[in-house]
Amino acid sequence: MKPFIFIVVWIFSALLSFSQKNDTIKVNDTLKVVITNPGKEINSAFPDYAPVVSADGELLIFTSRRPVTDKEKEKNKESKENIYSATYSKTRKKWNKAIILGENVNEPGRHNSAIAISNDGQRMLLYRDDVYGNGDIWESTLHGKVWSVPAKLPEPVNSSSHESSASFSPDGKTIYFVSDRLGGHGGLDIWMCTQGEDSTWGKAKNLGTMINTSSDEEGVFMHPDGKTLYFSSKGHKSTGGYDIYKSVCEKGKWSEPINLGSYINTVEDDVFFVLTADGKTGYYSSIKKSGIGENDIYIIKFIRTEKEIGPALTLLKGTITDEITGDSLESTIVIKDLEKNEVVTTINSNSETGKYLVSLPSGKNYGISVNSTGYLFHSANVNIPLSTGYQEIIKDIQLKKIEIGKKIVLNNIFYDFDKSTLRTESVSELDRLVLLMTENPTIKIELSSHTDNVGSDEYNMTLSQARAQSVVDYVIAKGINKERLVAKGYGESISIASNDNEAGRQQNRRTEFKILSK
Repeated sequence: MKPFIFIVVWIFSALLSFSQKNDTIKVNDTLKVVITNPGKEINSAFPDYAPVVSADGELLIFTSRRPVTDKEKEKNKESKENIYSATYSKTRKKWNKAIILGENVNEPGRHNSAIAISNDGQRMLLYRDDVYGNGDIWESTLHGKVWSVPAKLPEPVNSSSHESSASFSPDGKTIYFVSDRLGGHGGLDIWMCTQGEDSTWGKAKNLGTMINTSSDEEGVFMHPDGKTLYFSSKGHKSTGGYDIYKSVCEKGKWSEPINLGSYINTVEDDVFFVLTADGKTGYYSSIKKSGIGENDIYIIKFIRTEKEIGPALTLLKGTITDEITGDSLESTIVIKDLEKNEVVTTINSNSETGKYLVSLPSGKNYGISVNSTGYLFHSANVNIPLSTGYQEIIKDIQLKKIEIGKKIVLNNIFYDFDKSTLRTESVSELDRLVLLMTENPTIKIELSSHTDNVGSDEYNMTLSQARAQSVVDYVIAKGINKERLVAKGYGESISIASNDNEAGRQQNRRTEFKILSK
């Protein structure tokens, strides 16, 4: 094995940027990086490139031309493009050996290349060309451990022109992609297209002259923070071939692209840069003399100062299981902006492992609902202030079957302070409750409200009864028979946590429902 590259450098370099009006030079802050070759677990003596990574950095998918058939291996002959996958071992602190994916995605006799993966690793975009060399974008989804047969994305994502690379937005509703279609500013340009609530794709939009030049742009990647775009360009005064750039979108406007620097960018083509959600680990393909093959995949570690808090986002991840058996469950997870009562994204946990992952940009109060057929829904509230930097929250969720006596806490029911008035942020949770009762028309439930121990027993009992009745009144107003609902206030009589601290008192201030009969 050729020795790994292990270089720690301080980069004090003038970073080049492009302006339509005049050429300017931007100077990057001091940047400390470590660049390594992951070795033969990932790379081969043949071209390996186009890495894509899950937001948590635990799944790497890439394209390789290493021999596949016995005949190719015997002659040490380059294969057509095929897609490989590797998982990261936290105990060994290195990548496990990459394996080739099945024939669902690696169609024999043609080039198959992965170009994007969703944050949770459950959706993959592929590039495939036709007999005329026109490339298109295809999509495959992960069911358990098996990737589905890819489906070609419709217009206007694909066109009669060439579409080469792409990236998902964090919510999965927008695709950023590269195309040489008419209406661009050069050869290959970066475009975006958003999917509406009816699942149809809106009009393709060019990202404009701040991003696109009269030369080619390629290898687009949208970071899980939803606003930082990485891409390669032959324009923007690149140092040689394609260089990697970064631009941030604030209030609908892209910032002037910044070159990632003279050590990361070489005189060769440097493309297909991706970055984990924490902003600490990047991957790209490059040609270096010390590589294992002609074109290798490299890991870039960005080392922050102690004052840097990382990207303004939260990575929420965990496993969804049956409360009693512990079996993994495939579930639908709906994330809502509670203040706007708008769905931010909808994802599914893996059908075999029950694992889920979602990135949540800072500055919102999120309501999370987990739903699985035959089970009571589970709700959670994650309020992330705008000042919050990068953090990971691991939340394993156990779902309860719809059975008599089962009860759950409605974590997204909110009241005005010291009153029984329901706040608007409660609407999503209340509507989920209405839906549950509509889909299960025979169940009867008790809706209960509980308080902490602040205040007199009598006052807390009165307040909790009024709050429980407010929820019942809302559900009745939505068409549910009042005979199926019982409002009950328990005051401070049933605590689930200590009242000696604010965290415990907050848990005790809750609304629950319990199934009385089916």
